[in-house]
Amino acid sequence: MSRSLYKNRDLEKLEPYEGKLSRTVLRGEEGSNALDLPDRPSDLEQRNGRAVRKGNLIAKEFADNKVDVIIYAVERSLDSYKFNLLHNKQLFINQLKSNTLGARTIDEGSMDEDSGMNFSEYVAVLSGNTDLLEKAKLDKKITAMESERKNFMKERDSASGKLCELQYSVDFHSSRVAEAQNDLAQFEKRVVRDGEGNAVNKLEINGVSDSSDMKAVAARLQEIAEKARTEGEYHKIGTIYGFDILVKTESSMKDLFQGSVNRFFVKGEGSILYTHNNGKLASDPKLACQNFLSALERIPKVIATHEKELAKATKDIDVYKAISTGVWNKEDELRSIKAQAAELDRKIALTHNPPSEENVAKEGEQTRNMQEQSGQHQSIGNGNTAGSPLDASKTFKSASNYAQSFTPQKEEKQDIMSKVVFSRPKMR
Repeated sequence: MSRSLYKNRDLEKLEPYEGKLSRTVLRGEEGSNALDLPDRPSDLEQRNGRAVRKGNLIAKEFADNKVDVIIYAVERSLDSYKFNLLHNKQLFINQLKSNTLGARTIDEGSMDEDSGMNFSEYVAVLSGNTDLLEKAKLDKKITAMESERKNFMKERDSASGKLCELQYSVDFHSSRVAEAQNDLAQFEKRVVRDGEGNAVNKLEINGVSDSSDMKAVAARLQEIAEKARTEGEYHKIGTIYGFDILVKTESSMKDLFQGSVNRFFVKGEGSILYTHNNGKLASDPKLACQNFLSALERIPKVIATHEKELAKATKDIDVYKAISTGVWNKEDELRSIKAQAAELDRKIALTHNPPSEENVAKEGEQTRNMQEQSGQHQSIGNGNTAGSPLDASKTFKSASNYAQSFTPQKEEKQDIMSKVVFSRPKMR
């Protein structure tokens, strides 16, 4: 590594570093060699920072822009313990950062991009058992595939929910279009037009005897708008061309004060309510009376709006249907990899804790004792037949004596089972 004084901003004419208090410039490194192991995982990742940063001219011009980072360790020594300790520390730190401490999952690829080897690979190499390395790679692949399957299932469930929403939207807008078209047909059938083709306002309001007197009708509408209180219910106040006119009292907030406002609707033959000016009456008497006729003339716009939403839902429904019925095609591969990982677990367990001849002999003797006991129990059960109560009592006594006689053997069997050691894979 070459350092020099930042003297004249010319990298080609830099003088050797003399230890003066001045800014230095890194000219380049061909590689780094580390003989010790730090106590923190971050130190292991960051101590090669100068070599891998931008500005390493030697690596760029003479080493194909690559730097060899070499860490020396002794096989079957405490270096394996040190790497294992670093691995556990890094695992705990990552789980704290990602809020997955309860899951206890290991991200084996956290160092792959920077150093090319993760902690498990270091541990496998130093322990001299390549099965550990293969197991780490299989676990990493299983984790990636399970994450992929989880995302696939999540997207499929989301698509199923979206598909239900789209199907409901299609049904809703289809029914609305049909109802609105029926209302439009009834309105065109009943409407009366003047010489210029404009619809005549045949408004009938309850409480007004002369419907042709627009001033009286407007006064009655203003009275209803100011004094009516329906408590959230729809009340009929009149008709226009056979369609009911409804009023509803709704609560509203104005200037931080709660009040009530009355809104007016024209109900179609079905369940659609048509409004004009958001159901609010105009202060002008003529416009107030024209409110309900204008609401009926908006039926074509209502039909167009529902048809637009129907077309949008119909276009997307096929896409979500295909996603919701999809099948993840890597299930067999994941099952095969899990079987390989289980086989490696068994192999590693046998390597670290090989079964001794004494344990094998004890297991064989235990198996023979269990078979003999089951055979005796079967012979006694076959000898009992239905007979007199005296025979039944004898049978019960013999069965109890048999249970008492075999109680010590059962305890002995538990003692034998308590000595069997089930080994688990260990990371060295």
